[in-house]
Formats: sequence, C-alpha cells, structure tokens
Amino acid sequence: MSGSMIYTSGEFAKKANVSIRTIRFYDQQGILKPTHISDSGYRLYTDADFAKLQKILTLKYLGFSLDEIKDITINDEDYDYVRSSLRLQLELVKKKLESLQVVEKSLVETERLYASKQEIDWKQMLHLIHMINMEKSLVEQYKDSSNLRVRSNLHDHYAKNPKRWFAWMYEQLSILPTDHILELGCGNGALWKNATDQRQHCHLVLSDISAGMLQDAKDNLSQWNVPAQFACFDFHQIPFPDESFDKVIANHVLFYAKDLEKVLQEIHRVLKPSGVLYCSTYSQNHMKEISALVKEFDYHIVLSEVALYDVFGLENGAELLQKEFASVTKMIHPDGLLVTDANPLLDYIMSCHGNQREYLNHRYSEFKEFVNNKLQKKGAFRITKEAGMFCARK
Repeated sequence: MSGSMIYTSGEFAKKANVSIRTIRFYDQQGILKPTHISDSGYRLYTDADFAKLQKILTLKYLGFSLDEIKDITINDEDYDYVRSSLRLQLELVKKKLESLQVVEKSLVETERLYASKQEIDWKQMLHLIHMINMEKSLVEQYKDSSNLRVRSNLHDHYAKNPKRWFAWMYEQLSILPTDHILELGCGNGALWKNATDQRQHCHLVLSDISAGMLQDAKDNLSQWNVPAQFACFDFHQIPFPDESFDKVIANHVLFYAKDLEKVLQEIHRVLKPSGVLYCSTYSQNHMKEISALVKEFDYHIVLSEVALYDVFGLENGAELLQKEFASVTKMIHPDGLLVTDANPLLDYIMSCHGNQREYLNHRYSEFKEFVNNKLQKKGAFRITKEAGMFCARK
C-alpha cells in the first residue's frame, strides 16, 4: 500500500499496545489476518490494519463474541461498509455509556440508602440487578435496532408510492382524542413521527420486547414532542387489565409470535368491547426479487429462517383473525421499490434474519461485484412490495 508503513507482528503489537499473543490469536481466528506474508514467512501488517484492530477491540469491549466480530468485519476494505460499521460502533458506545450511567446512578442510590439505614433495601437491589442485566443485553438489542433501521432505509429511499408506509398506516387508524392505544412491537416509534396534533391528546402506550428498541422509541418521541407511556414486555402476556384499550396496533410483528393463538387471545382480552386491532403484514411475493438475487448468487442462501408470511401473512391473516374477532377487513398499500444504488441493497441483505452471513462472509467482495454488475445491466432493481393491514373488530 502506497505511503503505508510495514510492521512485523512484534512491531505491530508493540505499537498497538497489545500482546503479540493477542495478534497471533486474531490471526488464527481469521479476524485480523496480516496484509502481507514475506518470502521468508514473516507476517507483515500495515497502518490500515490498525483501523481493523481498533474495530475488533471496540466490538470486544461492547460484548460481541468472536464469531460475531468475524461476521461484522467481513469486508473492512470496503469504504461504505466501514463507514456504516463505524456509525454502528459509535451508537453502541453511546448507548453503553448511557446505560452505564443508569447503573452508576442506581449503585450510588443503593449505597446511599444502605449508609443511611444500615440495612439493605431489597427493592432497590432488585432494581439494580435489572439495570445491570439490561446493560449486559444492550449489544444484542441494538444490533436488532440497527438492522431494523437498515431495512427501513431501503424502503424510505426507494419506494415509488409518495405516500410512505407509516403515513398510510397512520391514516387508517382514525385516531380519536379519547382513544387509549397500545402498540405492540413499536420498534423505534417510527409510526408516530409524522402524526397529527390530535394524537397528542390520546393516551398512547408503546411496547416492545427489546429494551434497546424501546429506548430508541423514547428518544425519538421526545424529539417529536409525542407524549407516551412505555412498557417492555413479551406480547404473549400483556400486563394490562381486561378491556383497557380502544385500539391495539401490531405493525409487522404478529408473525414473530411463538404462539399466535395466545397472542390474539391476549389482544382480544385487553381491547374494549368495541375495540379494534390493526395488524400489518406482507404476502409471499413481497421483496421476492431480492430473494431471487441471492439465490442466483448461491442457491443455499435464505434471507429468513422462517417464511414469516406462512405464520401470518396477507394470504392467511383474515382466517387466523376470524377465530378471535367478529369482523376482519383487509387494506393494501400499493407500492414497489426502484433501487438505483447497490450499497443500500447490500446492507438490507446483510441485515436479514437468514443464513446469508454464513455464505457471504468470505465472499462479500465477490457478491458486491455480482450485484453491481446486475445493476449496471438493468439500470435499476424493480422490487415488488405487497404489504397491507388487517382491521379486526372485537
């Protein structure tokens, strides 16, 4: 590399202030291979390898496993990939610091109470344990949140319908100022970003199983001046009394239920007698061109471990809902994607919940070239979107 210094393993380790054993270990694990190997067998590193080492050490500090670090460092020489990765690292560090500050505050308060009473406040101690456990699970939660934003960004930037999904969905809700509303699986709260002022007068409860997602929602709704209550729970057991809500919203979330029948029974229970469930999903044709693209590159790749539309999709959703609800209607959001840049598409593919990393980790550059060549020939990727929402009345 032009203008870059060359270092032996020992020189590289000393300059980085880590042990040579650490450098050798990362080499053996395939996480940080030397840029060059000399004719005499010396393993040689460059200045650029310090950036890779920085990333590895940051991810290790944040709690990622070696396998996860290997996944995330699949293509450190790709500018867009590195830039996206740095943004994720910055966000994770920021959130970890915020979480540690909460733990610190809880520790200080526990110590103060103990000093003043000379006894342990078990309620405060349980709260501290909860805070520490939340901090430990932070990395996993925010990896999910980051993936959600990647997938949302593809739709936001390349959707053909000027009426974007969340704006369309919000219009269908017909919110009244007196409504008590529960959203299940709220993610980062994006549904409420562009809502009208009348919503400010309704009673809104946002929930998610991920504390990290819920924190994103809190931060976003604070910026958007949206008053809401937040609750972290698994929607198989909704911690609210019978007949608490006028509306329950489940945006692209019911197909993640381990026991859909139980979830629908819980939703039915917390809805008022005239209450309505608004739940969205997609069809088996949704984004089919992306699946076909990865299959063409390697037929082993699947972008989802489970065909979610088989669990709860536009084709079978009405039948499933009719077991619990008196009437069910279906609404479709007409749209499609016209993608003109390969990078967001690559990010989308790598963020999916399938086995793509297993097959693309060591072939990322080859896959990127494959996608770019396809894009040059086609001019743009035209991608089917078939998503909609069911309105189920109690």
